[in-house]
Formats: sequence, structure tokens, C-alpha cells
Amino acid sequence: MSSGGTQTRPNTAVRGRPRTRTGSRRGPRVGLTAAAFLLPALVLLGALVVYPIGYSVQRSFFDKAGDSFAGLDNYVTLFTDESIRTAVRNNLIWVVVAPTVATALGLVFAVLTERVRWGTAFKLVVFMPMAISMLAAGIIFRLVYEQDPDRGVANAVWVGVHDTFAEASGFPRARPLPVHPLKDAGGGAYVTTSPVRAGETARLPLIGVAPARMPEGARPARTPAPAAEGIAGTAWLDFTRGGGGRPNVVDPKELGLKGLRIEAVKDGSVVARATAAADGTFTLPRAADGAVLRLPASNFREQYDGVEWLGPSLVTPAIIGSYVWMWAGFAMVLIAAGLAGLPRELLEAARVDGANEWQVFRRITVPLLAPVLAVVLVTLMINVLKVFDLVFIIAPGSAQDDANVLALQLYRSSFGTDADLGVGSAIAVLLLLLVLPVMALNIRRTRRTRRETRR
Repeated sequence: MSSGGTQTRPNTAVRGRPRTRTGSRRGPRVGLTAAAFLLPALVLLGALVVYPIGYSVQRSFFDKAGDSFAGLDNYVTLFTDESIRTAVRNNLIWVVVAPTVATALGLVFAVLTERVRWGTAFKLVVFMPMAISMLAAGIIFRLVYEQDPDRGVANAVWVGVHDTFAEASGFPRARPLPVHPLKDAGGGAYVTTSPVRAGETARLPLIGVAPARMPEGARPARTPAPAAEGIAGTAWLDFTRGGGGRPNVVDPKELGLKGLRIEAVKDGSVVARATAAADGTFTLPRAADGAVLRLPASNFREQYDGVEWLGPSLVTPAIIGSYVWMWAGFAMVLIAAGLAGLPRELLEAARVDGANEWQVFRRITVPLLAPVLAVVLVTLMINVLKVFDLVFIIAPGSAQDDANVLALQLYRSSFGTDADLGVGSAIAVLLLLLVLPVMALNIRRTRRTRRETRR
């Protein structure tokens, strides 16, 4: 205190000096330290990201050899070449369908597993495909979609369901020889060349059935004794393995056509029916006297081999199915994490107010999970724009043009005997332009989420 009652002002210069010195000493040091740590990352970023992008943009304006300036010719090719247009169309299908289906399945799995006792084990099983590489997943689904039902799981299931409701033919491609007493009746059926008479033995020989494909339980064919009032006969495979058989004669090594259906037809109407036994024998009643025997087309219908999953029309949906199998677990885990953070009191309050589970799910759970669903959806959209492995491995060569996507077309245009690096670079730039808006949306959403969290 001064004598006049005024307070002595502190020495601001002395108090401020250490602060100024500290700032002046620490500022450059912190900046240099940060730059030293960032420099390797910046060098790698420039070498692995910035330079390739710049070079690709530059190369896209030059011709195939890279010697002459081509202007926008390579970009015009992107919209005039049929293969590239197919790739663009398929990429649009991928971006719309694959992320939506994977996110929807992940949401359903995440919600339902909360109410299952073994929910954790179920989540582990669903998430497990994420541990498999795209290469391995492609090989797995190439086998799953195999056309042969004996090898392809998808067609094995599909054929099993089909055959449950539609009986399969027992003798596809079976047919008579010109010397046989049978002729083509049209529509895949065969009839005897002349009517049969009571007391006679009818002969119905066929060929064209591999011995290994014969019905289980088929026995050596035999000629029955003539029926006193009806008609007896034999239907058999008129083929002797190793040769030596005679046509129209039941030889000892020839097998009966077990299960073959026979109809007796008079004046266009079926008057009697019979089915061949294990040794090929059958018996018709007296009403068949004077009738023509017909082998209906149902005996010879081609066996159902299932769906052509990897054909031109279904190859893209089939590959998208394999992608969903892999990434639905990823979506489920992220959504389940968001679901665990939801305020339970809101859900319980809605149930107390009379809302059913569907209303709670639709009006409370989904809106609260909207930020998480957006993260999953955007992440998968960026991912599918770059999909390559699954399409390259699963799609056979005959259907690869129909399953083509931009990443695969980039590979095909940039490598091989007819490579065009100008077009390949233009495709790379197009992919970059397609990914940038999605990435910008994701960054914007992330910043908005951070601001809301800080509040």
C-alpha cells in the first residue's frame, strides 16, 4: 500500500516475461516436433495416394501408347463401350441393393439376437464370414452355385424342393431304335406300331439310359407268360454292357425299366394303366385288348437340374448374395453396439403406453439408430464401389461380361495383351469421382456428430 491509500500496481513486465519467453521457446519446438512426426506419413501419403491420383488423371488424357494427347476420347469411351456401360449399370445395382440388404439384415439380426438366449453365439456365427478373405469366399460360392446338384449346395436344395412337388422323370433321353416295335407319337411320347391283343406278350424295348442311371432296385428283365384274359409284357433296356445282345430280345444281362408308366389307348382315350415292376414286367386288364400301348412323355422328361445361378440373368444377384453373406455380420456388430447404447427407459415407456413390438421397432428403435445405420450404409456403399474379387472369381468366363463391374473392367482394360492404360486410367478417375461424394457425406456426418457430442 502507498501512503495515499492506493494499491501498488504489480510489475506486469516481470509477470508477463516468463509467459512470453515460454511461448516463444515452446511454440517452434512443438511445431517442429509435430512436423517431424507428420513428415513420414505425409511422404507416404504423397507417394501412395496423391502422386498415383495425379498421374492417373494425367494419363487418362493420353492415348493407348501414352505418346499422343487424346483429350476426352477416353472418357467418351466410358459411355460408348458396351462392356463399360454394363459395368456402370451393374455398379449402380450393387450400390443400391447390396448395402441396403446387408444393413437391413444386420438390423434384424441385431434386434432379434437381443431376445435370444444364445445371441452371442449367433452373432459369432454371423460375423465369422468377415474373417474369410474375398478370395476364399469367392471359391466357396463358386462351388455353392455349381450347376450340378450333386456338387452345388444351392441347386441341391432347390432340386430337392422342386422334386418334392414335381416328380422327376426316371428315364430322361430314353428312346426306341428304328427296329423296335415303337414309334414317336409326338410331344415326347412313344406308342406301339400296332395294337396289342389279349393272350399276347407285349415288348417295349428302349435304349439311351446309362446303366449307372438305372432306377435303384432294377433287376434283370424277364419275359412273362402270356396272360389268359389280359395283356402281359416287358419293358426293358435293350442294351447289353460289353456287347453281344440282340435287339428286341430280352437278354440275360439286360435290366427291366422299373417304374416305367404304360397306358393303353383306344380311340384317343386311356382305358388302362400299368407300371413296370423291378424286372420290367407289367400286366394290363382285358380292356386293353386291341389298344395301342403308349409310353407317356412324363417318362422321358429331362431331369430338373436346378437354377442356372451363374447364367447371364442371375449372375449379378448371385454374387451380391455372397457379398451380403460376408458383410451382414459387419453391419450386425455395429448396429448391435448402437443398440446397446439406446436409452431403455424410452423403449419401456412406449411399451407401457400400449405400443406393440413392431411400433417400438419402427418408431423408436430405428429413428434412434439412424446415425449408426447411416455409418453402416455409407461404409458399405464405398466398399461395393470397389468390389472386384467376388466378381472375378465367382462369375465364369461365359458370364463375366454380364457380371462386369467398374473395378473388374479397370483390371481388364489396364492389363493383358490388349491393355489400354488411357481407358483404364479414365475408369480409375470415374471410380474416384463416384467415391468422393460418399466420402464427403461421411466426413460431414462425422463432424456433425462430433459437434453434437461436444454440446
